[in-house]
Amino acid sequence: MGKVEQLDVLLQARGGEVNATRRIALLLRRYCQTLTFIVPYHCQSAATLLTLAGDEIIAGDLALFSPIDPLLHGSGPEGAPQAMSCQDIRRFGALCQDWFGQDQQQAQQQALSLLCQSIFPPTLTAFYRSTQELQDIGEQLLTFQLPAIASAQRHALVQTLMFGYHSHDYALTAEELLALGLKVSRDDEIEAQAWEASLALQALVGGAARSAENDWQDAMIATPEYCWLRIRSADMARQGQWREEVWQ
Repeated sequence: MGKVEQLDVLLQARGGEVNATRRIALLLRRYCQTLTFIVPYHCQSAATLLTLAGDEIIAGDLALFSPIDPLLHGSGPEGAPQAMSCQDIRRFGALCQDWFGQDQQQAQQQALSLLCQSIFPPTLTAFYRSTQELQDIGEQLLTFQLPAIASAQRHALVQTLMFGYHSHDYALTAEELLALGLKVSRDDEIEAQAWEASLALQALVGGAARSAENDWQDAMIATPEYCWLRIRSADMARQGQWREEVWQ
């Protein structure tokens, strides 16, 4: 497509890698003057972070955003994959204080001791650094959407998106993002077309579109002319395989 005056991106995603999100955002901004994200349905976690780089977010009634607090991925009981939010760690001292009646200093000391017993300290430090990194990335991307506000306001807005909610899965509506100060708008015609595209994506991409014994498609990137699908299978390499198609 090359460089264009305006780029409209229909975005449907449940999350992803923070640094990949930053790279995608900067790449999109390099190729357009005005960037609009159209959100018909799921736009959670890292996808919510990505929308901060847009000049505008067009979101309908079913658009679903979420907090952007980072997750620590590891293994739970019997090796099952497990993700822990930074809030699960940050709020442990408050749990000791509120639920078990310890004073603040005692609760903090107890929390630190227990955390270091269950999480390798360098891992805990790396998690802290990733939280700081996400704060910086959020503010950097938000500069594209809200360049005129003070840096302290951008910092506070990103802090709210990271730490202002009790769950990483908390469902944020378009109206709630608008109330935070983001540039969210409505467009009935665009929303209707975007929802049709969302239904097609739901039938093509993701776990609901596959059976246990078959390959599945977990990602799709498309322009008006081309489509790239990432194919997964149980015995395939971790990164999957991309397949290019030309629209008929």
